[in-house]
Amino acid sequence: MFAILCTVLMYAQTNWSVDKSHTKIGFTAVHYVITDVEGEFRDFDATITSDTDDFDGAKVNFAAKIASVSTNNERRDNHLKSDDFFNAEKYPELKFEGQFSKMEGKYYLIGDFTIRDVTKPVKFDVKYNGTISLGDRGKKAGFKISGTIDRFDYGLKYDNIIESGGLAVSREISITCNLELNEAKQ
Repeated sequence: MFAILCTVLMYAQTNWSVDKSHTKIGFTAVHYVITDVEGEFRDFDATITSDTDDFDGAKVNFAAKIASVSTNNERRDNHLKSDDFFNAEKYPELKFEGQFSKMEGKYYLIGDFTIRDVTKPVKFDVKYNGTISLGDRGKKAGFKISGTIDRFDYGLKYDNIIESGGLAVSREISITCNLELNEAKQ
């Protein structure tokens, strides 16, 4: 009986949700080859299911609403929502499905990233900041996720070339997510 109880406890899943007030889903593009322009998605959701306390192998499902893209410039935001980039009307969400993976003491987020119905495998670096207990308020966990994608791989096709020969908007987009999770109440 004790062995069965230990096995059940050892394989118990923990569900986590995003604390949206303490999370930022951000990206950076180089503009005119001279400056970084940052943006974020303000409407998003994610679920994380973990079988371990250290999140190794935890399943991650994430989606962001394209209409929520913000760079603090309405004209630029509308351009990003157009067919030159995301085409928010036809493809209203970007998605990720995968897992956290711990390899040789380092964490990664590995899975399938989808933009404009184009899905590509990705591997992002992860800094696991730890888990804390807030007593009767439950547990929290924190992560910083970073990596890059080539936007042309996903059909974000705007390719205006400037006088110097570079792209007005870089192909390579840096992604940085500061993620705070709340343990779901059982």
